Amino acid sequence: MDPKTRTAFQAAGVVVTMGALAWASVPFYDWFCRVTGFGGDPGIAVANESDVLDRTIRVRFDASVERDMPWEFEPVIRTVEVPIGETAIAFYEATNPLDVPVAGRASYNVAPFEAGGFFTKIDCFCFEEQLLRPGETMRMPVTFFVDPEIVDDRDAQFVHTITLSYTFHRLDDPTIEQAALNDEPSEG
Repeated sequence: MDPKTRTAFQAAGVVVTMGALAWASVPFYDWFCRVTGFGGDPGIAVANESDVLDRTIRVRFDASVERDMPWEFEPVIRTVEVPIGETAIAFYEATNPLDVPVAGRASYNVAPFEAGGFFTKIDCFCFEEQLLRPGETMRMPVTFFVDPEIVDDRDAQFVHTITLSYTFHRLDDPTIEQAALNDEPSEG
């Protein structure tokens, strides 16, 4: 193989490798954040009620939608004070104001970042895709607790308020929305 052809193949190989790494970086970073709690991502686990402390922490709820998501989305209650280690439940409400079904998925984050590894979800609407039919309103729960180890952590022990934020993104899968149209009862 002549040097020009070999150089062209090497350059193409570098471009393909860089493209593959760029494509894989988003799911890898998402996995990394979920496993380590880095970037404020909360953990997912089961609470141990025997570890409930006398100390409380304020949890603030925040909601937003991505620019192309037509839903109205907000927390039912904006703030709650919970004992550290105690399981709590909060609700968010979403409404689809359009005359067509819309599917979405929520991404979440916890602030401050130091608290992310201690805010643990047991169950959440964000674990699954959500579908709202035309004009439908849905209340969606999130069950969580704050790990008692937060009080012993060098950085997180001084956190008094945690903010749980969700952003709903529209799914680009028209088959989900079409299936909802096919499931609707016919008028007659």
